[in-house]
Amino acid sequence: MASRRSVLATLGSFLLAGRPGFADDKNRRSRWELMFNSEETEPSPLVPDPRSWPNDTITAAWLGHSSVLMNFLGTWVITDPVFSGRIGLTFAGIFTLGPKRLVAPALTVEQIPRVDVILLSHAHMDHLDLPTLRKFDPGIPVVMAKNTTDVIGDLDFERVYELDWGQWTSIAGLRLEALEVRHFGWRFPWEEDRSRGYKDGRSYNAYLISKNNRSVVFGGDTSYHELFRRVKERNINIELAMMPIGAYDPWIRNHASPEQSVTMTQHMGAPTIFPIHWNTFIQSDEPRHEPIERLRAAARNAGLAVAVDTVGQTWQAKDRL
Repeated sequence: MASRRSVLATLGSFLLAGRPGFADDKNRRSRWELMFNSEETEPSPLVPDPRSWPNDTITAAWLGHSSVLMNFLGTWVITDPVFSGRIGLTFAGIFTLGPKRLVAPALTVEQIPRVDVILLSHAHMDHLDLPTLRKFDPGIPVVMAKNTTDVIGDLDFERVYELDWGQWTSIAGLRLEALEVRHFGWRFPWEEDRSRGYKDGRSYNAYLISKNNRSVVFGGDTSYHELFRRVKERNINIELAMMPIGAYDPWIRNHASPEQSVTMTQHMGAPTIFPIHWNTFIQSDEPRHEPIERLRAAARNAGLAVAVDTVGQTWQAKDRL
């Protein structure tokens, strides 16, 4: 029978969405610290006012981690909604095993206008949170990565679209295309996964989001790659790149550094980077605010604008219809 220590190690591998084989040393947090941090959850520094957002431009607010609320020319989108106080496995509906939230979501589900689509990048628990999804109207369409729809099979969503890389669908006037990234998709370590060479294993997406000849990219979660060059080669004008910048130490194999995310933003030709996937859960060893500090420097050197740097902050495109 497996020991309690080995069970915790296995659980930690997927709850932290890193990679197996974490080697503790004096300079690194233990798995216990990562999974059971008890730091007090801070209120969101800013609170967006989505009901004031106009329908003739693109407006986006960072709600925390990879959750972005966006009004795209009148079509409402939310990406990877995760509002739980802890992420991970919930036992008997009472106790959740996993990292505690550092900053509260900038909005509650109840404060969010009814969205037209829920966009899910992959099945990791810090991106696909079942307790949060249960709070949304099951009539809202959901777009997911290949071989992940079974994860929400018990939630009664009426319309679920599973997209493989290069596939697209249209919802409420919005064109949503799945883009290939470099990550991994298993929700539990024993599952088949594309990153392990299983063609039909769990997948992971970024998304190209377009309407009326205007486009943004939601980068989901990824390590460094050059696949976003394909977007620029298609002569698509990307106005905003929502890119992950945290959890790279020691998980650089699966998560991009701030500098790498700036480079990938340049690959797609976007002038503005919207940083996500940092300052919400303790998942790695880099200091809490290091990702944004490094991003500011890298973006400045690359001539890119940084859309937001605070939970709850809102970005709005200058051009209007």
